[in-house]
Amino acid sequence: MTEMPGDGAFANATPAAAPAAPIGMREIGALIDIAGSGGQVLLDRAAVDSYAGDADPVLAGAGSVGAQLKIRVGATWMIANIRSLRLTEAGVLAQIDFLGEGDEERLTGKLYNFRRGVTRYPTPGADAFPVSTGDLKQIYAADDRACVEIGNVYPTKDIRAALYIDAMLGKHFALLGSTGTGKSTSAALILHRICELAPQGHIVMIDPHGEYSAAFDSTGAIFDVSNLQMPYWLMNFEEHCEVFLTTTGNEAQIDRDILAKCLLMARGKSRLGQEMAKLTVDAPIPYLLSDLTNLIQLEMGKMDRAGDTAPYLRLKTKIDEIKADPRYGFMFSGMLVADTMSDFIGRIFRLPGDGKPISIIDVSGVPNEITSVVVAVLSRMVFDFAIWSRNEPQRPILLICEEAHRYIPNERNADGSSVGKILSRIAKEGRKYGVSLGLITQRPSDLAEGVLSQCGTIISMRLNNDRDQAFVRAAMPEGARGFLDSIPALRNRECIICGEGVAIPIRVAFDGLEEAKRPASADPVFSDLWRETGGEDQIIDRTIRRWRTQGR
Repeated sequence: MTEMPGDGAFANATPAAAPAAPIGMREIGALIDIAGSGGQVLLDRAAVDSYAGDADPVLAGAGSVGAQLKIRVGATWMIANIRSLRLTEAGVLAQIDFLGEGDEERLTGKLYNFRRGVTRYPTPGADAFPVSTGDLKQIYAADDRACVEIGNVYPTKDIRAALYIDAMLGKHFALLGSTGTGKSTSAALILHRICELAPQGHIVMIDPHGEYSAAFDSTGAIFDVSNLQMPYWLMNFEEHCEVFLTTTGNEAQIDRDILAKCLLMARGKSRLGQEMAKLTVDAPIPYLLSDLTNLIQLEMGKMDRAGDTAPYLRLKTKIDEIKADPRYGFMFSGMLVADTMSDFIGRIFRLPGDGKPISIIDVSGVPNEITSVVVAVLSRMVFDFAIWSRNEPQRPILLICEEAHRYIPNERNADGSSVGKILSRIAKEGRKYGVSLGLITQRPSDLAEGVLSQCGTIISMRLNNDRDQAFVRAAMPEGARGFLDSIPALRNRECIICGEGVAIPIRVAFDGLEEAKRPASADPVFSDLWRETGGEDQIIDRTIRRWRTQGR
């Protein structure tokens, strides 16, 4: 009826297996219930306690939440993860999730050739054994796919945790963690490893706080308001409306109609626009802001009543105000009228990379009113470039978005901005065109519904908020639930990784990162800094000067 050997057979087999695995073949419980994705194991407390002092840290943690078990099924071992434990009259009842299976070496009972998924299930009554460090080495051994090593598998000291780059980037990924858990340093570590693996890659990172410039100063291209030089005419019509329109409701629709008409005419006045047989208001054709304001003035002159001129005046005043504001010079400067689109795309997308495959776009100096528009333009340029270059040799691009909840908010916080729409579209469709999205956030519950579920790999550090934990749990695959329960208990620079980028869900302690490669995100040391004194007058003077000039 079953190929599962009885208790007596295991007892007889133990001496034969002793030379290779004297401890690994002692059962610690029996399977009493089984379903499609998991089951229940009744653990023998005495057997579990007998491993507590074992020199192998993996065996020492046998039978605990998050630990793995192996159950023999014919000539294979099924691997399961302990999700929860409950004390009953019969013993300790463990709820388990099935992770995958590997072949059993006949003579030693060792596991090899591990793969995700289950093809054959055990029957109730099958013995459960603890997993050893040797087994974990086989389970987590990286196969021939391209991968980067980012740390050690918990609780081992020498089993390396690998991320499969093609699988992780091909289906997007998210890095989650509360403030102070080491999220920025971990993000820098992963990106450094990717850059080392692919020095001719194409990575664009939106950095809202200016943290990552220090980390990639020598290995990336750093852009901020001083050298970004992003032409205003790259904006599509919706983005123009977000910058130039100040009204809502019916008035906004009137202003939109006027802007659409005048913007199309302004684009059409340029030499490039005149060469286009079919010109649309969204086409990235250079135009002069002075042409746009003159056309608005001209249209305003056609109005019969003075009251009808109000929307024209509103638009013209706003455009003139932005032109005159030095804070907007990185985008609305008169020097950015030339057709520099090819140069801009080459610089920002690292085409070619010249050994610096990552662009850090520091938007901390961008005026708050247009930050979301700048991010929207950059994100849309990535997506549009991928769409319109489909017939060319493929150049996949990775777009990393820090503080993602600011740009893709949920319905409760949504403001209908263009950045949320384009990032949501990239999350849903980007992989078809070779655009990968990496989301980094401390508030996953504030992300738009469904965006997190589009991420094939989730890297979760400690989350302190119950709502965030529940949100992540809902986005995780069923087999990772046992790992998720340990998220609140993770130490700094530890994480749970599950999804396409790993063979099975794992808990990882990240590698340390050299000082020169760390982002500038360290917390101030109050106990030291508050002992320092002197030079306060100069600090105040320099700060006020920068404050007044709105510069750095």
